[in-house]
Amino acid sequence: MYKLSQNKAPIYEALEEYKDRRVVSFDVPGHKQGKGNKELTEFLGKRCLDVDVNSMKPLDYLCHPVSIIKEAEQLMADAFGASYAFLMVNGTSSSVQAMVMSVCKRGEKIIMPRNVHRSSINALIICGAIPVYVDPGTNKQLGIPLGMDIEDVKKAIQENPDAKAVIVNNPTYYGVCTNLKEIVKIAHEANMKVLVDEAHGTHLYFGEGLPINAMEAGADMAAVSIHKTGGSLTQSSVLLLGESMNPGYVRQIINLSQTTSGSYLLLSSLDLSRKNLALNGKKIFDKVKKLAAYARQEINKIGGFYAFGSELIDKKAFYDFDITKLSIHTRDIGLAGIEVYDILRDNYDIQIEFGDIGNILAYISVGDNILDLERLISSLFEIKRLYSKNPAGMLDNEYIKPVVYCTPQEAFYSNKKSTPLKEALGKVCAEFVMCYPPGIPILAPGELVTKDAVDYIIYAKEKGCNLTGAEDMKTEYLNVMC
Repeated sequence: MYKLSQNKAPIYEALEEYKDRRVVSFDVPGHKQGKGNKELTEFLGKRCLDVDVNSMKPLDYLCHPVSIIKEAEQLMADAFGASYAFLMVNGTSSSVQAMVMSVCKRGEKIIMPRNVHRSSINALIICGAIPVYVDPGTNKQLGIPLGMDIEDVKKAIQENPDAKAVIVNNPTYYGVCTNLKEIVKIAHEANMKVLVDEAHGTHLYFGEGLPINAMEAGADMAAVSIHKTGGSLTQSSVLLLGESMNPGYVRQIINLSQTTSGSYLLLSSLDLSRKNLALNGKKIFDKVKKLAAYARQEINKIGGFYAFGSELIDKKAFYDFDITKLSIHTRDIGLAGIEVYDILRDNYDIQIEFGDIGNILAYISVGDNILDLERLISSLFEIKRLYSKNPAGMLDNEYIKPVVYCTPQEAFYSNKKSTPLKEALGKVCAEFVMCYPPGIPILAPGELVTKDAVDYIIYAKEKGCNLTGAEDMKTEYLNVMC
């Protein structure tokens, strides 16, 4: 097969040509290459505002690409080993929703782990599909949800032969990977599609010695956040398709909700990041692996903290591990992950990705260096010395087993009543409650409000977690079905 030239960046090149032509603009956006907002131009820079432009014939149309965007999509697919690729500017949340809505209609079943990102359940609210949840395994030492055990997936498929698809988180936020290739095999044998939320897996396509990626495993679709580990701008993403999918139909689904005013800042960042990854990805992620391994080793020397890794692989729910992830257990020093997160930010000016009730995640990617890691390591050493305490009484489990009463769509659009949190026990939740990040629901619409869920919410609030999803911004009240 003819190999495309990954040296090209068609969107970036077209924007450079557009600037050189000094086009007079009587279209949107209204700032007119920054002339209408001096403060904004000074803040972002004239080069940036010059290419914040509208769709037009020389620059193609994201909703219906026929020239440079189409070429950029072909290059993206080629770089990732996909049959087709869509450039996404509404974030990977929109990619996940497009995956679900491309294979499921109202009343149809979809098998998924309960520790999915909220975007997967949002898709069910929109399209009316019915979730069949597979409980992820839980590591008792760390208290974190893992991947799906292959035997649990087989059982779900056997009990729900009419399901249309299986969703897999791979890797999870913590770096845990599922036996993706085997899930693809058994799902395809049952005539089900496999959709992979690969938001945290851009590097799996370009690095060596890393877990298998979705396209290599034979998945039908994958949603990939290039902005997370691949270096593109925040909110830029890519949706990858395998050979089984109809790109024309998927584009129709995407266009139901994605903006018609695609940002060329985001599109060009995807274009240039793909070029960089295709040409230099192996070298980049070799460096990332070494940085993560070094940090893991040094943090574990401190004592108290546990930067976990491949030693926990059991070939079941913890089938593999993404060694670029610097996930660190904090509870043994008597601090919740969110407390360490806050101390790092407030006292040391270090911003990590997230902290939950027992762990933190420091995201290492294309832009990191050894000096910044040394600063993180030394700060953790000081935090242990200054803030550690007895861990007695700390909550030790991140995963709340759901009790499903009805579909997310039915609950979300039902008649509902705002109820004090503790009085909501035993009622059916009609909204989301989650700590963000990571954005995995504690409660989702259609689930019974259990004591475990309420206790977790109260504990997370006390520790300083950022709770989102509920209509009540303080999460003192919950909307429940009447």
